[in-house]
Amino acid sequence: MRAGHYDQVVGLLDRFEDRLDRMVNGAFARAFKAEVQPVEIAAALQKEMDDRAAVVTRGRTVVPNLFITDLSPTDDDRLSVYRDTLERELATLVTDYVEQQGYTVLGPIQVELARDDSLETGIFRVHSEARMGVSADSPAPLPGQPTLTDGLTHHPLIRNVTKLGRGHEADIRIDDPGVSRVHCEVVVGAPTVVRDLGSTNGLSVDGSRVTQATLVDGSTVTIGQTTLVYRSG
Repeated sequence: MRAGHYDQVVGLLDRFEDRLDRMVNGAFARAFKAEVQPVEIAAALQKEMDDRAAVVTRGRTVVPNLFITDLSPTDDDRLSVYRDTLERELATLVTDYVEQQGYTVLGPIQVELARDDSLETGIFRVHSEARMGVSADSPAPLPGQPTLTDGLTHHPLIRNVTKLGRGHEADIRIDDPGVSRVHCEVVVGAPTVVRDLGSTNGLSVDGSRVTQATLVDGSTVTIGQTTLVYRSG
């Protein structure tokens, strides 16, 4: 990491801690003495953005805008008192980092804290998604950017291979009990194809059960009870 870049990152994290300390009068320091520290989550969010940054056009790098941090039951219980404050401050930190690095996001920045009963105390996990929400102030899709549209939400396909599923491993998470943890993948190219990845309930394209199919503008992809529409951009 470049020295200047490192100093900027540390500066953001220091300001983040200072804001939290002023808001809750040091309660965070006491509550998290031996467990997850809020600044650890903040640093992990910055790393997640850097790791998942995707160059889509010259001078334009897209990063995720939806971040979910899974916490152990113990840490989640401890955080519940401060959840709203911490989620808001983490979103502010992400926004500042996006501006500092010149990144592009495709929708409103959201940070959520979630409970994962499989995690041990002191362990947390961050996963993210580039999601374009449809609202009056949402940015327009990038020219030529393929997407999968689920109701009022656009899921930009910013990678060559995008995995869909219910689990944390998926690039696009689908909250549907009929969807496998990693259900299928979309490979963007000429042509763009969707492939089943050994899912339990299978994959349908335009109403037909398939293991692999070519997608064209307007194709419907159904997994579980969820149907998404492919738009080529």
